[in-house]
This record gives sequence, structure tokens and C-alpha cells, in this order.
Amino acid sequence: MQAKSGIVSRSVSSVSSFRSGSFFAKLLAILSVALTVVLVDSVNAEAKPANPKYAGIVVDAKTGNVLYSENADRLQYPASLTKMMTLYMVFEALEQGRIRLNTPVPFSAHAAAQAPTKLGVRAGGTITVEQGILGLVTLSANDASTALGELLAGSEDRFAQLMTAKAHALGMTRTTYRNANGLPNTAQMTTARDQARLGIALRQHFPQYYGYFSTRAFKFGSRTIRSHNRLVGSVRGVDGIKTGYTRAAGFNLVSSVQVDGKSIVSVVLGGTSGAARDAQMRNLIATYLPKASSRGGNSALVAQAAPAPAIIETPAPVQPQKARQQLAPQPVAQQQVAKTITAAQPPISAAAADLSLPHKGPLPDARYQVAATEVAYTETSATKSDNPLVAQAMPAPTKVKTTSFKQQAPAPAPAEPDSAAVDHVTTASTSAAPESAAPAGWVVQVGVSPSRQMAMDLLEGAKSKGGKALASAKPFAVAYGTGNDQVYRARFGGFDDQRDAVNACKALKKAGIKCWAAAQ
Repeated sequence: MQAKSGIVSRSVSSVSSFRSGSFFAKLLAILSVALTVVLVDSVNAEAKPANPKYAGIVVDAKTGNVLYSENADRLQYPASLTKMMTLYMVFEALEQGRIRLNTPVPFSAHAAAQAPTKLGVRAGGTITVEQGILGLVTLSANDASTALGELLAGSEDRFAQLMTAKAHALGMTRTTYRNANGLPNTAQMTTARDQARLGIALRQHFPQYYGYFSTRAFKFGSRTIRSHNRLVGSVRGVDGIKTGYTRAAGFNLVSSVQVDGKSIVSVVLGGTSGAARDAQMRNLIATYLPKASSRGGNSALVAQAAPAPAIIETPAPVQPQKARQQLAPQPVAQQQVAKTITAAQPPISAAAADLSLPHKGPLPDARYQVAATEVAYTETSATKSDNPLVAQAMPAPTKVKTTSFKQQAPAPAPAEPDSAAVDHVTTASTSAAPESAAPAGWVVQVGVSPSRQMAMDLLEGAKSKGGKALASAKPFAVAYGTGNDQVYRARFGGFDDQRDAVNACKALKKAGIKCWAAAQ
């Protein structure tokens, strides 16, 4: 019995050992397969190419600190971000009184022939400057952009030269323009950092016109034209600025955000789709806006450059008889109305920048060099690549830099408009509105704007910087002129005597806001 028992015991032991060995063998095989899968996935992840066109930057618009950057100084195609500089030139001309919002803009054959997207104005037709501005910020109209350039400089070539000089004067030393609208040209280049600088300059230098960038839609004839910028009205605090797309450039976007006393300008270049670009921008805003400073902002980060030369070296396009009559010299009284637009704006100072700095390497000397495979597209939901599923193609914001945004010679900053996005349909001509009740006594004027709301936004920004001197002041907007000539004077009232008004103006000037005091 003992022998048998020993045999049974050894048999059980052998079976147990066999089963145990089989279990560990299976476990080892499973672990081996799992490790192989992990290694393969890791190799595939490393082998998966990153988006080679991507570049981005986030700048604290109050301090100039760079909160995030990725390929921020690499040369890239701006596409329709070009129109930001076109609008800068237009706003400057308005501020100087060289044009007005109702000045007719004639369309040459060259302007009318620009590729879509466009307003579709025929050669010989005209629009107003204000219609052109709205066409650029909403539809990104290529024909209107070219027509505006021709109006200001006589030819698009000459206008592109002035744009480039202005860019360099603003510190955008790696940017070169060859046309007014951003249609493909291999010599037209910029960087994410340069576009951030331009976005800040637009907001700080032209608060009286900056509100146009938040327009959601506007009426053009029988059409209602809606904005391509989907973040305006959908992301809190986003008040512009501009989208852009060509095949060579990818999907571009510059966004300005102002929330709870914090302010940033963010740039995304080279997105793989409109949805991917917008998703990346939302991500950057959510990540870096909390890191922005709520202090500072008393001086301009980008100094205003010297005004563009008014010399026209190229003959202007032939204009229709009606347009020639409208562009004829205006009577002195009407000229005075135009001059009120610049009455209370900051002085222009030359920026300390080398205007002769060229790009590194040769640039093709091509006027309108468009590759056969490149076409401009309207950014609509019908675009095949505009698919939310590919939003992950954009890199996550992982790089944080606290280096200072390179500044030019500082200049006094005008008051900034309120951050709330304008959620309305704007008409191309400012409609007449009843004049606000103007308080008696002395007043302080801080600027002139094309709409009542923009004037009130200007006043709100000024009051936040005026301190005790404006504690009891009453902000109001006074309509001046009629029809298309109507503008709104942004004023503070409620001052009992000249001394109080002058002291309030002095306080504003210390905060970098140009103003003047007068008896009502």
C-alpha cells in the first residue's frame, strides 16, 4: 500500500508540475505578445509624421511675454492673413483723413478678375471703403482687397511695397508681401511671431476701427455675407481677427482674446483642416489665457510706424465718370468732417526698425506666380478636409516659454475696446441714430468712431484707465454729420469747470490715451 501510495503521490506531483509549467509558459507567451504590440505601437507612433506646416504662438498682449511657441520664426505662407496688413493700411488712411468710410472704391479689371472668394463686383463698379472692410473681415474677399490696395497706392504692386515697408517698420522683419489679398505667391512669406505682432498692432493702434473684426455678418445688396471666423461668438472673449487658407499655406488663424482683464493674441499656421485649426486654437486659448497677466498694458507693445508715403508712382486705374466725380476734391466743410476722425488719436512715432532687412536667400521675382496645383478656397462646412475627426492632427500645446515678446520703441497706447464679441448683422453704411443727450458744461473727447457702440466701447476702455479723475464722469456718444458721413464723438461729460476737465484729460494722457477738453 505504501508503494502504491508513493506512486500515486509522485504521479500527482508530476501532473501538478506539468500544469504549473504549462501555465507559466502560456503566461510568458502572452506577456511576449503584449510587449511586441507595445513596441510596434511605439515604433508606429514615432514613425507617424507630424504636421510639417504647423507653427503657433501665444503672446500676452499686456506684457509681451511669449506664453507658447512652436516654429514661431519659420517662414510660411500667410494666405488671407495678408488682409490684416491691407486693413492696417486702410485704417491708417482713415485715421489720417486721406479716405473716409463712404469713399468709393473703383474696381479695375485686375481687381475684378481675382480668384474667389470675392464680392463679385464687375470691372468699372464701385463699393464704399466700409463695404470693402466688411468684405475683408467676413468673406475674405480677394477682389475687394485688391481694389482697396489700388485705391491707396495706384497699383497692387506699389501697395505691396508699402505693405512690406510697413511690416518691417512694425518689427515684422521676416514678412514680405507681393499682393494685397494673400492669393498664392511663392515670395509672399511671414512667420507666426510676425502675425502676432500685427494682431496686437491692429488692436492697439486702431481701437476705433478694431470692432469691425468681430462682425458676424453684413448685408451686401440682397446678400447676407457671414463670417468665416467660427470662433467669434462661440469662444468667450474672442473678438477677431482673421482666417486664411490656400493649399500651400494650410489653414491659418489669428485670434485676439480679452477676458476678465486678461488679453492674448494667438496664431495657428498650417492647420490640416478648418476644424483641426479651430480645435488647436481653442486648446491654446484654454491653456494659456489663464497664464496671462491681468496687470500692465499701459504702453503699446508695438510702436506705431511712420505713416505710409502718399506718393503714387503708378498711374491709377481708369475710373468710371461717376466715381471720378465722387473722388473729386471735397469742399472745405466736408474735409473738416473727415479730419475729426483723427482729432484725438495717438501721435505717430517712427519705430526703431531696419526697413531694409531682407529675407535670407533669394526670392523669386514673380508678380502673380500661382502654382498650377494651388487654388484659393472658401472656408465653408462643405470643404472636404473640414472634418472634426481629424482635429487631433494638430500638435498639443506642450512648449511654454516665458521669454519677452521683442518690443519696438514704445508709444502711448490708445484705449482698448471691450472684449465682448459683436453679435449682430452690420449694414455696409452706418445708419443715422438719434444723438445722445449731451451734458452741459465741460467735456473731454477721447476719439471718434464710425458707430455709436464702438464709441461707447472706446469710452469704457478709457474710463477703466482714467482712475478717480473719471469716477463721476458721464460717457456719451455724440453723432456728427448725416448719412454715410455720420461719425460718433466719444466724450466724457459732467465736469463743472475747465480745471476738472483738464485734470481728467491729464490723467488719461498719463495712461497713454490722447484727449482734449472743451466747453460743451
